[in-house]
Amino acid sequence: MSPKRKICVVITARPSYSRIKTVLQAIQKHEKLELQLVVAGSALLDRYGTAVDYIEKDGFIINEKVFMVLEGENPTAMAKTTGLAVMELSTVFYNLKPDAVVTIADRFETIATSIAASFQNIPLVHIQGGEVTGNIDEKVRHANTKLADLHLVASEDAKERVIKMGENPEMVINTGCPSIDLAKAILANPNPNFNPIAKYGGVGQAENWKDGYLVVMQHPVTSEYANAKADIDKTLIAIDALQIPTFWFWPNVDAGADGTSNGIRSYREKHNPKNILFFKNMEPSDFLHLIKNAKCLIGNSSVGIRESSYLGVPVVNIGSRQNRRLRGKNVIDVDYDVNLITNAIRLHLNSAKQESELLYGDGASGQRIANILAEHTLTYHKTINY
Repeated sequence: MSPKRKICVVITARPSYSRIKTVLQAIQKHEKLELQLVVAGSALLDRYGTAVDYIEKDGFIINEKVFMVLEGENPTAMAKTTGLAVMELSTVFYNLKPDAVVTIADRFETIATSIAASFQNIPLVHIQGGEVTGNIDEKVRHANTKLADLHLVASEDAKERVIKMGENPEMVINTGCPSIDLAKAILANPNPNFNPIAKYGGVGQAENWKDGYLVVMQHPVTSEYANAKADIDKTLIAIDALQIPTFWFWPNVDAGADGTSNGIRSYREKHNPKNILFFKNMEPSDFLHLIKNAKCLIGNSSVGIRESSYLGVPVVNIGSRQNRRLRGKNVIDVDYDVNLITNAIRLHLNSAKQESELLYGDGASGQRIANILAEHTLTYHKTINY
């Protein structure tokens, strides 16, 4: 019997876990695969929700933890964090000796995973390449694509784009997005079995939330990081004025995150909104249950584009962070303007129920990806398709 393929997956941030959880489960159960799990970056930090706690609670054994985030939350800190990550992950891969390394999506630090693996001639698998958005994420995503050897994309649109970038069509496979696997389970059983306030606490208040609530998840835009505080102020004013109970999630660690965080703190201290409760993080299934039962999701998270399209959740997408990304009929796009945000939310509240759309997969991506990792040719030599 051939030895198991050692598949090293690197999780660097809170959203990456929900994107890859079902893949981890499928790899762990696969008779031909051995999971090597590395948790790094903001996934280890309390101020961003300590995603590592949920990973361990779900029963995954973590092979290595890599602390690499530098304070500052500005472009220089991002660059230095990425440089430190290359150094640390290079040593991790040297020691673990994986047969393949998996890098996820497009966060700025994911390019460190790609560099550390590809420069050591380790086959690199990129999940969710080929999409388009705004800011530094798009540059990082496409750079990951050119460093990667096997591309497991989330849509036909993304597949076509990766092939146009010169990648071998045989190495580009539309698996769908693994986060839709979690959404499928929620769609099958949409009623939550937990009280978010009792379970997660939070800061602030959101009375009468059982009568209906909003969810906000707004991150800074790395190419517009100087505007982060002004941008979050507009959303805060709009949500406060509506006086609908709202669950608001803390931003990711990106350039401008300090502006977003400071904007939330200063608004909270000055205005003491009666309808907003702030959270750092939740377990992936709890978070999706919360989204599924919300009246509307507001902000600029990819959750509004991916999972919400499948779940049929109304979304108000603000600004350029998700620019040009494939989206469903559930999304209304607006700029950072109090009236535009407020009017879009009201339009959704007065509209018919949104239908589920299968833009990013059918909910079986995790097993599909594990099977590919077990059977597909793994190579660090490219056959360029120019």
